[in-house]
Amino acid sequence: MAPKVVVTGLGIVSPIGIGVGEFWKHAIAGRSGITKLRSFENLLAETYRSRIAGQIPDFNPQAYGDDGLTSRVDRYAQFGLVAAKEAIADAGIRPEHESPERVGVMVGAGMGGMLMAEREIAQLYETKKPSRVHPLTVPSITLNSASGILALAFGAKGPNLTISTACSSGIHAIGQALNAIRAGKADVIIAVGAEASITPLALAGFCSLRALSSKYNETPARASRPFDRGRDGFVMGEGAGALILETLQHAKRRNVGIYGEVAGYASTSEAHHMVVPREDGTDIAKTMTLALNDANIRPAQVDYVNAHATSTMIGDEVEIRGIRQVFKRRTNTLFINATKSLIGHTLGAAGAIGAATTLITMKTGLVHPTVNYENPDPECQLAGISSYVQKGRVNVAIANTFGFGSNNGVLVFKRLVAR
Repeated sequence: MAPKVVVTGLGIVSPIGIGVGEFWKHAIAGRSGITKLRSFENLLAETYRSRIAGQIPDFNPQAYGDDGLTSRVDRYAQFGLVAAKEAIADAGIRPEHESPERVGVMVGAGMGGMLMAEREIAQLYETKKPSRVHPLTVPSITLNSASGILALAFGAKGPNLTISTACSSGIHAIGQALNAIRAGKADVIIAVGAEASITPLALAGFCSLRALSSKYNETPARASRPFDRGRDGFVMGEGAGALILETLQHAKRRNVGIYGEVAGYASTSEAHHMVVPREDGTDIAKTMTLALNDANIRPAQVDYVNAHATSTMIGDEVEIRGIRQVFKRRTNTLFINATKSLIGHTLGAAGAIGAATTLITMKTGLVHPTVNYENPDPECQLAGISSYVQKGRVNVAIANTFGFGSNNGVLVFKRLVAR
């Protein structure tokens, strides 16, 4: 019989706060982390169609412990390292007391070391001197640079994987951690989603795709507005979320606090379109149903949904259609919110930050507001979506993510019943 898997530690790096406490304080207050885009070195923000983003200002990784590792990696991996350090401390894990081969790392990243990659490419073509390329370029821009540096930082010699499935990467990192522990491959896994893709090329690409909000360039805090009739695209964000997963037996042996059980997980592909989801929502509904089946939980038992809800016209509608198909008459009794309304879309980090938010919601009984939900879209309007804080006991919750490439991921979390 597979062991129960629980979460004992959380860490967050976000545009509304670094650290779970700061993040949650501002989330409950409904503070937006969306601001005017800072100009890049040789490109003015005014040259972009979308000139807003969920940015983390004045980030200094050395302020969170200088271990000699942070300077070796790209900004996205630095975010992941800082979030993981907080989660490790929160869980009370002492790596030196663990068997290294039984501690693993799973990282979700959509784009990887974009900042360093773009900088080095630009410098190479400007100088025409290959010898000027930084010697750590390749190990810093590879997608597994974050998982590698985390293993080094914590001496983790167990399973070490990087999952890259665009916006669903963070959820899949947690899901694969769950599978690895269930299979007996590890006792503890550090699961992280990290992204830092507010870069000249990445931002230009999303602008050309017409995926980003541009109507609120002068009022950034109003731009990310999931489920609202006035939404016009998502807002780029950056950050990281980290969760410590371990067997229930291992957590009990350490006598530590538990946020909840990771009860179920599902991963599917719509095989439909690289960017646009299937409009009837059936594949999204199927993914949620599979995750609930994996958890042996009925839809009637679910209290809360942390929605993917990116603030795109089609995406938000399709997700609500999927939710309605799964929960039917109970749909209006669910608490539902959109964390991206506060911090923007953090791409590969979104699922991990959403999962952490889900567990904090279960612990506190507080559902943070979906900001800018002012004029509900009739296609998305549900009683459980609110621009105000909602209160209630959450025993079972799901976290949704749906990524480019028709990639869907859903996690189910469950309050652990004391025995």
